[in-house]
Order: sequence, then C-alpha cells, then structure tokens
Amino acid sequence: MSYVVASAIKELLKKHGMMCAGDFPEAASKHLEDAVVMAAKRAKENGRVTTRPCDL
Repeated sequence: MSYVVASAIKELLKKHGMMCAGDFPEAASKHLEDAVVMAAKRAKENGRVTTRPCDL
C-alpha cells in the first residue's frame, strides 16, 4: 500500500529543479510508514493513544 501521492512528490521535486526516479515514491512511502510506526511506538511508551508531532 502506498501512503504518498506520486504526482505530488514529482511536482515538489520539479519545483526544486529535480526529476523523480520511478521507484522514489515507493521508497518515500516506506520511509513514511517507518516514521509513523515509530511515532505510534513512542506514543504508546508514553501512555498515550494519540500520536503527536513530537513523536516523529
């Protein structure tokens, strides 16, 4: 499952004068998934069921 919009990533990179490799959006999605899982873990360790920006 992808958690990012490939066209939005491509557009953002284009604004910065860069191109997007075909597998970049998939890698970005995996990076995001890992970050969210870690944020959930931190929130649970702190006795919360709500993740906050500080958990990232």
